[in-house]
Amino acid sequence: MADITLHVAGRSYTVSAREDDTPHLRALEAKIAGHADAALRAAGGQAGERTLLYLALILADALDEAERVPPPPPAAPAAPAVSDELLARIADRLEAIASTLEESAAAS
Repeated sequence: MADITLHVAGRSYTVSAREDDTPHLRALEAKIAGHADAALRAAGGQAGERTLLYLALILADALDEAERVPPPPPAAPAAPAVSDELLARIADRLEAIASTLEESAAAS
């Protein structure tokens, strides 16, 4: 376990975390920082518990909205790309088969 210091709404908090969790915690810290200014304004510029309360409310509201929005339907699998060269070869082969069938029908 390692100690990591997170900066949230103008305050520093040291938490213990596994080494491999550090990048994830830093990403969460960045998300929180993106809402910290709005929380500070909502708290009337008073840093502290009130700002943290507004920050928690902002994040809880975002989570609630994300949970209410249904996920998009799964995308249909993309058709494999077909090159012009492959299409030309298929067309030539189909023409050869058609000619063979026509010759076979004429001989009967």
